Amino acid sequence: MTDKKLVKELAIEFGGSEKNVGAIEVQIAILTHDIERLKIHFETNKKDKHSKRGFIAKINKRKKLLAYLKDVNFESYQTTIQKLKIRK
Repeated sequence: MTDKKLVKELAIEFGGSEKNVGAIEVQIAILTHDIERLKIHFETNKKDKHSKRGFIAKINKRKKLLAYLKDVNFESYQTTIQKLKIRK
């Protein structure tokens, strides 16, 4: 899990204010941070199958949120993926 300080920083960067944690862009940023952290975890713990289940769930949730954001606000989608460097 991410700590509150990091969530506030991501909320300010992607949502505009620290209280805007529910914005789609902020949720995607938080999930991306968790995914990157879990990637590092799996490099050292290759047989951790239980955490892999949660990892895949986070990836799928981010994928759904990105698809929704793409449909609703394409400009915000493009800026979000550029800031997070998740698509080419």
